[in-house]
Amino acid sequence: MTARSTLTPEAWITAATEVLIDRGIDAVRVDVLAKALEVTRGSFYWHFKDREALLTAVLNAWRDAATEQVIGRFEGQQADPSVLIGELISLPFRGRAAERAARVELAIRAWARRDALARQAVDEVDARRLSYISQCFSALGFPIAEARARAFILYAYEVAESLLSTQGTAAQKRERSALLQRLVQTRLPPG
Repeated sequence: MTARSTLTPEAWITAATEVLIDRGIDAVRVDVLAKALEVTRGSFYWHFKDREALLTAVLNAWRDAATEQVIGRFEGQQADPSVLIGELISLPFRGRAAERAARVELAIRAWARRDALARQAVDEVDARRLSYISQCFSALGFPIAEARARAFILYAYEVAESLLSTQGTAAQKRERSALLQRLVQTRLPPG
């Protein structure tokens, strides 16, 4: 049995996230998590007021790991915006970490279809990601409206690659990625 003093809130958040991925939001219950962590239900209340507080912490952890840390890492590179766009396009293909991130993303989006708290978190994350991607396109000199449209296309592509992760070979995925890179950075004639 894990001692209360060694079990962290992060352990509960991780366990809740794994249950969310594997079994859905209805299975994210204190008794299920306590059993998985081999602790008493009382240990849960040492760290969280209630299930709602845990669910809020799960959403905040996802927001931080899947958005703020990624954006922070990209901003820290101080790379050319076209390089950053290429990095963004490659996110769905970054091995096991990308596969797990996609599983978490899909589970949270499924939860958000029926829960206002999760829906608000997803909407905020989508807006933050789209804003950052738009800034990259703006830095390349695209007008604001066009930067936003290109950001939406790139973001929709990333979501689609997560949803359709088993479609195509590695070579086909590289081809799609390269094509998108060219498409979103090519200046179109006015029209």
